[in-house]
Amino acid sequence: MTTIDHPDIAAPAVVSGPEQTHLRAGFIPLVDAAVLIAAAELGFAAREGLTLDLVRDVSWANIRDRLAFKQFDVAHMLSPMPIAAMLELGSNPSPTIAPFALGRGGNAITLSVRLFEAMQARAGLADDASALDCAKALATIIAGRKQSGMPPLTLGMTYPYSSHNYELRYWLAAGGIDPDRDVRLAVVPPPMTSDALSAGAIDGFCVGAPWNMIASEKGVGRIVATKQDIWASSPEKVLGMRPDWADRNRDSVSRLIVALAAAARWCDDPANHDALADILAQAAYVGAPAEIIRHVLAGQFALDAKGNRRAVPNYFVFHGAEANCPSSAQALWVYSQMVRWGQAAYSPQGTATAASAFRSDLYTAALGLSERPCEEDVADPFIDGRVFDPGALEAYIRGFGAPNQGASA
Repeated sequence: MTTIDHPDIAAPAVVSGPEQTHLRAGFIPLVDAAVLIAAAELGFAAREGLTLDLVRDVSWANIRDRLAFKQFDVAHMLSPMPIAAMLELGSNPSPTIAPFALGRGGNAITLSVRLFEAMQARAGLADDASALDCAKALATIIAGRKQSGMPPLTLGMTYPYSSHNYELRYWLAAGGIDPDRDVRLAVVPPPMTSDALSAGAIDGFCVGAPWNMIASEKGVGRIVATKQDIWASSPEKVLGMRPDWADRNRDSVSRLIVALAAAARWCDDPANHDALADILAQAAYVGAPAEIIRHVLAGQFALDAKGNRRAVPNYFVFHGAEANCPSSAQALWVYSQMVRWGQAAYSPQGTATAASAFRSDLYTAALGLSERPCEEDVADPFIDGRVFDPGALEAYIRGFGAPNQGASA
């Protein structure tokens, strides 16, 4: 396995035999790249006759473009990215599919310590306040700033077509805040969020681990909500690839899915978390302290530098509960949020196109599954009490009211 960090010129992938077995895989330095990293580092890919060259990148836009321009064969991607690509949304859309999900969980929302303390002073917010109470307290701060003629708060998220964007928006809206009119949303690469918060360039952010904990450990941020607070079943990262590449390399795709499934099972075992944290802590991968990574793998949160802590069960799920299935139901929830926030228009054709991005057929065929494990129950409630029914998608979307037209695309 070779790790390449920010190469100026991408080397062409090596083709071996009738199918490609030497694969270049792009990733962002996040804990949820663990399955891909473990598959390369621990021999799961080699066992299936594959070589993975992992290429650490700096932004999701880079990941998108380098996959589209064939510098990557496969990539660690935000779950909405293949859906947006199939719907031809955003800049440089290129057909992309996801035959494997890299797990669930890992996101959180962090606000600056100064902002959180203002929320406590104005709304009497307790240290152990719920995620919904925090959103409502933030709404009182925003209302006061408007009355005083102050500029809107700036909140960072990683990419317009990301679970972070939709989770941040969902949390804000649940508290009575309009994400497009009451605050300013800005794209900030994950490793830069803590420094941007410290510098005052942003007032908060939604990002994946370990960067929320990095901010809280530094004493510059206060974690106010996790992904599980908003919707525990929300899809997180997936393995993305071009459909034409997948068609030419069907056997390699199947073997890669088998390798990743084995790596995900290994990553999910708490007995392996110390070893996994040490691997991820390497500068070539996440490059964060191993101790912090161990804590986030265990769902043990330092909410701030004052000693306030919280345990979040199943904060990361790499394999259990069918976490590797690319569920069409989850793809449809992502699509519902694209429509809700004005990034896409609802249509039956759009619904079918969004669902087609998640290829459960490739997943089940590779693992020899005769049933449809991806179509699991998604009835767990959201922070606002809603329940998502993919069979009544149009009604679900209508329940939010008219789509906002100011969402970043």
